[in-house]
Amino acid sequence: MYAIIETGGKQYRVTPGQRIKVEKLDVEVGSVVELDRVLAVGSGEAGLTVGTPHVPGARAVARVLEHGRDDKVIVFKYKPKVNYRVKRGHRQYYTELLIEAIHG
Repeated sequence: MYAIIETGGKQYRVTPGQRIKVEKLDVEVGSVVELDRVLAVGSGEAGLTVGTPHVPGARAVARVLEHGRDDKVIVFKYKPKVNYRVKRGHRQYYTELLIEAIHG
């Protein structure tokens, strides 16, 4: 069984037992989070159920493993012949989740 969930403005295809990094959630480490914005639920025998836009009653249950910061992304702006150069870096905060179950 798998589900397509939406969190932090992004969509993820998840299965039970999978670890994913999502935009930072304001929850404590070790707590359980229910992700109820499920766009689609699929299984081998029942096929695919697609929501409009969400599947009613479907949810994914996940446990928070850790919070952290991702690798640095370098943003370099450059315009030729004008001597314009700007170099900036960014490290995005994330929350790592372990998908425990998918209901729906």
